[in-house]
Amino acid sequence: MTGRPGTGGDVRAGRTRRRPARGGRRAPLPLLVPALAGLVFLLLPLAALLVRAPWSSLPQQLGSAEVWDALRLSLITATAATGVSLVLGVPLAWLLARTEFPGRGLVRALVTLPLVLPPVVGGVALLLALGRNGVAGRWLDDAFGVTLPFTTAGVVVAEAFVAMPFLVISVEGTLRAADPRYEEAAATLGASRFTAFRRVTLPLIAPGVAAGAVLAWARALGEFGATITFAGNFPGRTQTMPLAVYLALQNDPAAAIALSLVLLAVSIAVLAGLRDRWMTAP
Repeated sequence: MTGRPGTGGDVRAGRTRRRPARGGRRAPLPLLVPALAGLVFLLLPLAALLVRAPWSSLPQQLGSAEVWDALRLSLITATAATGVSLVLGVPLAWLLARTEFPGRGLVRALVTLPLVLPPVVGGVALLLALGRNGVAGRWLDDAFGVTLPFTTAGVVVAEAFVAMPFLVISVEGTLRAADPRYEEAAATLGASRFTAFRRVTLPLIAPGVAAGAVLAWARALGEFGATITFAGNFPGRTQTMPLAVYLALQNDPAAAIALSLVLLAVSIAVLAGLRDRWMTAP
């Protein structure tokens, strides 16, 4: 007999309906075993880095002038690359999210191409485009005397090339989730589209822009392949932390581990800063 609303009959029925949900949370063994193996696969190298770290000589390793030069250069170039990504990437994300034009899908695919493109290939492409004899590099050299390869500015260009897609994807997703009626309401009040974007849309998507900027900064900080191919590995000028790790690994593995710990700490800090956006279950 079915109980009346509020009686024990409905309570028992509710309990019966909820039982499959609780039972469904138990991981079957064929999924649990590879899941745990995957977790070990991802965490074991990081644990090995911590276990084999030269903790006793770590202050000495990190106190050398070369390390601080590489760290300073990395922080400067990653921040500059993030600035370039913000200036160029936010309008690009708005264009992809808010406008209709022929070939938009192709443009989006090309924008995200650096995400899957091998970084060394990206460095070669930058050389062919912006090198002294490149498609645009020759014009920059002849007209303005600007040479980007093997300079600090070249590091910024290489890092921005690989980092900007992270920001564009984050901001575009935030724009698509934002209600466009606020912009339409601003337009009915006489605001131009740029004013509506600056005064209405940008404050709404600020968390997404911040998250994208942090991801772009972290990606720029860890960039290696495009940087060494396009900008080289010159201490004090183009040698960033990843390049210093690579060089130290050949001559001083303890120093390479110490430098890797610095980058690991930065990565953990980035994840901690993004935990509310990316690591919180709905």
